[in-house]
Amino acid sequence: MKIASWNVNSLNVRLPHLEQWLRDAAPDVVGVQETKLEDARFPDAVLAALGYRTVFHGQKTYNGVAILAHDRMIADVQMGIPDFHDDQKRVVAATVDDVRIINLYVVNGQDVGTEKYAYKLRWLEAVHDWIARELQAHPKLVVLGDFNIAPDARDVHDPAVWNDDHILTSTAERAALQRLLALGLHDAFRLHNDEAGVFSWWDYRQAAFRRGMGLRIDLTLVSDALKPLAVASGIDREPRTWERPSDHAPAWVQLAR
Repeated sequence: MKIASWNVNSLNVRLPHLEQWLRDAAPDVVGVQETKLEDARFPDAVLAALGYRTVFHGQKTYNGVAILAHDRMIADVQMGIPDFHDDQKRVVAATVDDVRIINLYVVNGQDVGTEKYAYKLRWLEAVHDWIARELQAHPKLVVLGDFNIAPDARDVHDPAVWNDDHILTSTAERAALQRLLALGLHDAFRLHNDEAGVFSWWDYRQAAFRRGMGLRIDLTLVSDALKPLAVASGIDREPRTWERPSDHAPAWVQLAR
């Protein structure tokens, strides 16, 4: 089972890219972030024509998440973080076959010390407590998405710039991610690759993609029960080379079934 995560940065713009990538890469399950569409406008019929069932949780202009499953049933759907009041559509979870999928579009946080940064840390705390409960109920769990956190210095193009005081790499953000991992989750990319300089996001400015100025902030985390089954993982840079691309590339993990 190939499970992927992709921040498409607007399905209004990137639906043809998503269609092409689904045909080319043939993932079994995809968590999509930043759909930026109200539910009534989600292109479920287009994706059904490619063999994908979908569940989605969206809003106009901002945020929006979805789970796509190829020729598989989607069950036990959860929208949002339970017991955490939030008008932003950033979370959807569902069970596909016997694997629980949690798709997150983590808060960006703007800048360290701002109200949006404080909100990000509160949001991550709520996610931590919920995932702890989910792991008890669903040992076979994949948490994926745009985490807006680069795990360590290998995951940024310039550690001197992206340091402990910078948004996306600050001490508190990385500690929140480590608390999630300590629940019994594993960064699937790092199970197979120790290399520095492999990224999933590049700013549109400063020719960042061409110059290799990126971050790895799109993650697929697998539970203890799935770790032995995670036989391959990676980041597909190809869609970032297409015309009018998302600023993110898909991250994926292959589970032996």
